[in-house]
Amino acid sequence: MSTHILDRQTTHTTHNFKVQRVNVRLPDGRAHPYDLVDHAPAVTIVPVDSRGYVWFVRQFRVGAEADLLELPAGVLNTDEEPLAAAAREIREEIGQAAGQLQKIGEFYMAPGYCNEFMHVFLATDLRPDPLNADADEFIQAESMPVQQVYEMVARGELRDSKSLASLLLALPYLTNSPQVKQKT
Repeated sequence: MSTHILDRQTTHTTHNFKVQRVNVRLPDGRAHPYDLVDHAPAVTIVPVDSRGYVWFVRQFRVGAEADLLELPAGVLNTDEEPLAAAAREIREEIGQAAGQLQKIGEFYMAPGYCNEFMHVFLATDLRPDPLNADADEFIQAESMPVQQVYEMVARGELRDSKSLASLLLALPYLTNSPQVKQKT
């Protein structure tokens, strides 16, 4: 017998997500309730410029109660495709458009309590083309060489899970990049 969903009910709604009470039938036959954060799909972008630098944003995150260095990311708008969201988000967050956007992976952010599904893109051939940031975003763009990024990862200095997972997915692309090879 496998676990399956019996029913679900929305218990709370915010502008970013809903909270649902999901009742499931466990493999042993018992029913058990779970709380689920019902979240729209999102994108994370690994932008790499012609110098072999990776672009990040620094912003305050209430869950961490601190500023975090993160890759550009954002939620898909209603009926927006992941590729279009990635193209929009890097323009909003780092002021750059990508000549090339390649999907390199996908994952669930925290499937024990949330259904947010992340699409990861590698962005190259960057050029200035800013869009206005969201009204509630106060972010600072920063860039650094790929080698420095992975050194920071190894030292535990990057603490954002979507950025860490996305950098892991990007590693084969970045270590085989001509821009990165000539800079490291």
